[in-house]
Amino acid sequence: MTHSPLQRLLILDGHSLAYRAYFALPVENFSTTTGQPTNAVYGFTSMLINVVRDEKPTHIAVAFDVSRHSFRTEQYAEYKAGRAVTPDDFRGQVDLIREVLGVLGIPAIAVEGYEADDIIATLAAGAARQELPALICTGDRDAFQLVNDECTVLYPRKGVSDLARMTPPEVETKYGVPPTRYRDLAALVGESSDNLPGVPGVGPKTAAKWLTSFGSLDELVARVDEVRGKAGESLREHLSGVLRNYELNRLIDDMALPVTVDDLTWHGADRQAMHLLFDTLQFKVLRERIQIAWPGMKPADGEHREPTEASVLPPVVNTVAKPGELAEWLRKHAAPAAQVGVVLAEGPSGKPSLERGLSIGVASGQAAWCDPVALDETDEAALAALLSDLDTPKVCHDAKSAIVECAQRGWQLRGLAADTAMQAYVVRPDQRTYDLADLVVRYLYAELPDSVPDDGQLSLDVVDSTASADALSTRAVAVVKLAEVLAQQVTQVGADRLIAEVELPLVALLAKMERAGISADQPHLERLRSQFAAEVHTTVEQAHKEVGREFNLGSPKQLQAILFDELGLPKTKRIKTGYTTDADALAGLYAQTGNPLLAQLLRHRDVMKLKTTVDGLLKTIADDGRIHTTFNQFGAATGRLSSTEPNLQNIPIRTEEGRQIRHAFTIGGGFESLLTADYSQIEMRIMAHLSDDAGLIDAFHAGEDLHTTVASRVFNVAMNAVEPEMRRRIKAMSYGLAYGLSAFGLSQQLGISVEEARALGEEYFLRFGGVRDYLQGVVEQARKDGYTSTLMGRRRYLPDLVSDNRQRREMAERMALNAPIQGSAADVMKVAMLATDAAIESAGLRSRLLLQVHDELIFEVAPGEAAQVEELAREHMAGAAELKVPLEVSVGIGPDWDAAGH
Repeated sequence: MTHSPLQRLLILDGHSLAYRAYFALPVENFSTTTGQPTNAVYGFTSMLINVVRDEKPTHIAVAFDVSRHSFRTEQYAEYKAGRAVTPDDFRGQVDLIREVLGVLGIPAIAVEGYEADDIIATLAAGAARQELPALICTGDRDAFQLVNDECTVLYPRKGVSDLARMTPPEVETKYGVPPTRYRDLAALVGESSDNLPGVPGVGPKTAAKWLTSFGSLDELVARVDEVRGKAGESLREHLSGVLRNYELNRLIDDMALPVTVDDLTWHGADRQAMHLLFDTLQFKVLRERIQIAWPGMKPADGEHREPTEASVLPPVVNTVAKPGELAEWLRKHAAPAAQVGVVLAEGPSGKPSLERGLSIGVASGQAAWCDPVALDETDEAALAALLSDLDTPKVCHDAKSAIVECAQRGWQLRGLAADTAMQAYVVRPDQRTYDLADLVVRYLYAELPDSVPDDGQLSLDVVDSTASADALSTRAVAVVKLAEVLAQQVTQVGADRLIAEVELPLVALLAKMERAGISADQPHLERLRSQFAAEVHTTVEQAHKEVGREFNLGSPKQLQAILFDELGLPKTKRIKTGYTTDADALAGLYAQTGNPLLAQLLRHRDVMKLKTTVDGLLKTIADDGRIHTTFNQFGAATGRLSSTEPNLQNIPIRTEEGRQIRHAFTIGGGFESLLTADYSQIEMRIMAHLSDDAGLIDAFHAGEDLHTTVASRVFNVAMNAVEPEMRRRIKAMSYGLAYGLSAFGLSQQLGISVEEARALGEEYFLRFGGVRDYLQGVVEQARKDGYTSTLMGRRRYLPDLVSDNRQRREMAERMALNAPIQGSAADVMKVAMLATDAAIESAGLRSRLLLQVHDELIFEVAPGEAAQVEELAREHMAGAAELKVPLEVSVGIGPDWDAAGH
């Protein structure tokens, strides 16, 4: 039977691609609420969706191995013997992939005693006989011998998403031989994954040179004595292995199969079965991608689906506004009280760039793109007025970046009604990214086109036939529609107040703080860099002196050899590459042995961290002499803020050297001091509130030192008899409990036995039963609900609480203990920031909030305003939440960050 030119067969190597998917996607990010790992299933299905969408096959099959035993292992017992044991998390996922294929209507073929390669070769041969072009998707290079003008291999270069099209010219370009000779080359070079050793010292280039010279492997073998040099000697010595490899590499192309090529005609998926299985696997995004990517997969009329039909992205009508046209478009389409989407093009750094274009879109699908650089006076005035108008609600994706960029041009972006990245974060705070394109696929069943070409700036001169402008405008419409859908999701998770009163107002405040930055003493930092660099050099020399020779202090392999082999020090925790040499392990080893080399290694690491920190700060000092960090509102699932470029949450404080770095953060021109205000033991106060433990509550109301009070009760001694070591242990215990610290973890932290740590914990809970009951109850409630919740209703979903995998379940339990406490502390801090900033502004003060670091706020104080700023900070930070215990605020003032400490 001869097939039409539009038909083609797609054959996939099931095990090969599943394994690649398993290692490409982190298993900890992909599992069902029952604890079933799904990373291999997800990755394989994602790849399948893409390749079917792109290649449009009319016939599809997936070939699988049955087991590692085949006719090849009977011929050579060591065949594939070197392969690692199948990971536990991978087990069962191949069966799930078969189930996915079943509901998608794609045959899965396996034959006892043969490998998937043989099935693929037989199907390709059958397709050739029927003049049906074939595509083979596999990560096994043996398939290259099947490549011809009608058979192409799609070979994954990275993970399972980047596929190389291996045609005859591509194979020859890469390996120096045509596909018909690839089997010959593989016999000479060997294949480590199959445990087939090649000729020692012979790589693909030498093998290709021989085959080109002699014409074939048969001719090379026949004239092997003519091959000169050491390589020729090696070939003659290992000739039997080459012949064995050649035999084993041959793919069987005439085996009996349970199906014919005609049986592989693809008729589409079983829609209902797919919905049921994907619900079980929790593959919501993949289901949506299938409905978009595969013809005929969108829901039939009347079929229920979420979100509603109204949320689907409408056709976009874009106007590429020439100079003089934007004002009229805004007057006609961007009416007050109607939400408008505002999207800036991305610059080379990935951040918004007005120089590359801006688009405005509305829900109807009308949109306009403009080049802000080329606007005339009337258009710029109209655009600036729209952006600053509080009565025209704006919708953005990651609005803070857009606010900062607009401010650089002198525009105010105000009236923010929704930030789709923020909405998605509040709905699902554990997602790895909140990319707009991904969210549009997930919630609007649409795919966004690429927005900006890689080359050049987006302007009227370089718009690629308006395609780039259209793509940006599609995003502007998409954020409006996406915000509508996500608003429903926000309501469903009970986060309306959190968005409206905290997260959305905070966007503008963080943008203001980023623009302000903090003044930096560059000469002081440069002196510190020289100081730390000199000490790095000294520690390296001292370490070399201890060992008696030079070595790389940053090489774990060299350290393992020196510490455990040469010096015979006690072994640390075993890892894949030997024994760990991380900082904690070396510190424990030093405490155990007192070896002077370990002291040098630890000091070297400490000083290297300090130098790296200083280097990073120097690189980020802007032309105005200030450091402008970037705050990330959705970087932590608990709601805590983080910062980057530089990370100011990571500036050391516990050592004198770390405090020297803080000396570099100073007051700027026109200001007289820095003021720091931080919460005292806020997480323990929230623990007291949530647990309703009378002992903790009484201690806080009495204004006592909490850890001393708790220590006196746990150790049954008078307050004045509490020793520093007792207080240290109780402090570690108290915070450890809030983070789900185990008895083993506490023993490591305190340097005591596990039995002592367990006894300490039991005594603690005996004295503070409310804490014990709370910690037990919060995990059980989260197990029932599937999530934890903070004081302001911020949820964190923890499906692994019901996992069959003990390690995952215990990790989720620790998160369930921590999330309500740390998340509530984050919420309180955000409320305090907003209230204090608003109070300073309302009082007409010039002082301003610059930084938020952990539980601390840093203000830059204008002359004569210190007392008023202190009063406002204390008042509004203490009043940020109504707890059963008071929120205590400590304040310090000084010329730099360290001097303002307290």
